[in-house]
Amino acid sequence: MDTLFSNVTAVTMDEAMHVYFGAFVGVTDGKISLVSKTPPKERPKQIINGEGMVLMPGLINCHTHLPMSLLRGYADGHDLQTWLNDYIFPREAKLDDRAVKAATLLSIAECLRFGTTSVSDMYDHCDAIAEAVAESGIKANLARGITLFSEDFDFETYPACRELVALRDRWDGYDNGRIRAEVSIHAEYTSNYRLWDALSEFAINEGLGMHIHLSETQKEHEDCKERYGLTPAQLLDCHRVFDARAQAAHCVWLEPEDMALLARHKVTAVHCPVSNLKLASGRADVISMIKAGMNVALGTDGASSNNNLDLFEEIKTASLLAKSLNADPNALPPQAALMMATVCGARAQGREAECGMIKPGLDADLILLDFTSPHLMPCHDVMSHLCYAARGSDVLMTMVRGKILYAAGKYETIDLDAVVRELAEHAMPTVFRDRDQ
Repeated sequence: MDTLFSNVTAVTMDEAMHVYFGAFVGVTDGKISLVSKTPPKERPKQIINGEGMVLMPGLINCHTHLPMSLLRGYADGHDLQTWLNDYIFPREAKLDDRAVKAATLLSIAECLRFGTTSVSDMYDHCDAIAEAVAESGIKANLARGITLFSEDFDFETYPACRELVALRDRWDGYDNGRIRAEVSIHAEYTSNYRLWDALSEFAINEGLGMHIHLSETQKEHEDCKERYGLTPAQLLDCHRVFDARAQAAHCVWLEPEDMALLARHKVTAVHCPVSNLKLASGRADVISMIKAGMNVALGTDGASSNNNLDLFEEIKTASLLAKSLNADPNALPPQAALMMATVCGARAQGREAECGMIKPGLDADLILLDFTSPHLMPCHDVMSHLCYAARGSDVLMTMVRGKILYAAGKYETIDLDAVVRELAEHAMPTVFRDRDQ
């Protein structure tokens, strides 16, 4: 046994939602090898005293844009379309691989600090993003977000599609599947049927997942109905977009028929409550999605529209929003909100057989939280505290596949000082070189 967590409160998130007090959790060769109320007979190489601590599965961020940490706090106070078209897209056009890699490493450091062990990212400059992921040790499903605003399109020659193929060829399956490549249609309103047909065919034939923004704003949703007589979900379904395993981000304005359609296709809705509130996009009806049979996971969206990557904040906000929307204090209880960030996230990424629970045989993707802080005492209900009281800053340790990537303020795989220098000396000047000082 490589590592033993002793005398820890283990929140397993398993099928029975077991919580074990004074538990022993062992890690061997990157896998969880023991979950017990008694210590093992063998002596482990390393013992981590978990007294006063909570051990739980690492959180899974199913929708983000890692390089957008460069735009954190930039252009606040606008609706989505204005924010994107007038502010974000022009800045993103200035990015180069070097700036993207530095920004990605900064975001990964933030993810690990806050207990996230796996992310689903949608962006471009994918090779630079994948290099950062590979170096850091975090898990990631990486998608090349693709737009198409013209009628002139050839999958073989379109630059974004060539980057997608290169991502698949170089990175899909890297490090025994720690990195997975996915296909991404940015959104219905930023593309047309030529792209939808080509990318859905590629995803189906190559066995890749699909990642898309869907019905994020009322304008997007209603404009699609006006153009085509169909909702975005119904329209994209006609082009087989959901025939691959799919993650649909936001889903704020889904109609009941959309939810039933997406449930039939086993599409995951990725709820991003903080971003949706900040951009005034609306409130997703998570309870209706769940009742329709949909898998619902959580995402932060990019740091530019959140403005952080703390999934504990999303867990709390998701639960509170559901209660408010349904006028029901039991609408989304802590157990369900925590499942969205762990079990449901693993399912969304196609990783349900490897992570999302503390269970023997699964990857040791684990986080340790300090429950001795004043805001977490006394503790009458561990699940309640994890949902409503815990913060990302309470995470003491983040482990992926049995390797500690963050602990007590230190990163094992990221030189944060070097990243900060790179941001100051290259990334920020590159993106904002024409801004008045």
